[in-house]
Amino acid sequence: MEGARILRKTIDTLKLPTFLKTSGGKGLHITIPIEPTIDWDAAKRFCQTIAESLASDSDRFVANMRKDLRNGKIYIDYHRNGRGATAVAPYSTRARTGAPVSMPISWEELGKLTSASQFTVGTAGRYLEKRKSDPWRDFDKSRIDLRKIVDRKSGA
Repeated sequence: MEGARILRKTIDTLKLPTFLKTSGGKGLHITIPIEPTIDWDAAKRFCQTIAESLASDSDRFVANMRKDLRNGKIYIDYHRNGRGATAVAPYSTRARTGAPVSMPISWEELGKLTSASQFTVGTAGRYLEKRKSDPWRDFDKSRIDLRKIVDRKSGA
């Protein structure tokens, strides 16, 4: 959870919107809604730059996918941003014991989270009924043109 907060703070310095969800597995997914105006490679490089910067600035993070390098560290998986890569969609059920669900949550809910797989097919409905609003309701209207950010960072 602390890693997600640190990553959000880093992204906030670029004045980019972030949306949070559980993975239904072990981690959390932080999503930046972008317009489909930038190519896959540039979007992945942007995410790689953030991941590698955090990893070099702090011994708490690692951006390398090798499992032997992750011991006790938070892995920032920027590889999910490449063409053909997959990531679990919001509200998707995972094919794992207990049928966990990838659940969009608000940043305010992060501190109440017990695990990234706490929402299941059996509990998700009750959670959604109690939720006062959709934390991703502004996702589409928050989309940004990532080209402008990349150009600004590269001095182009």
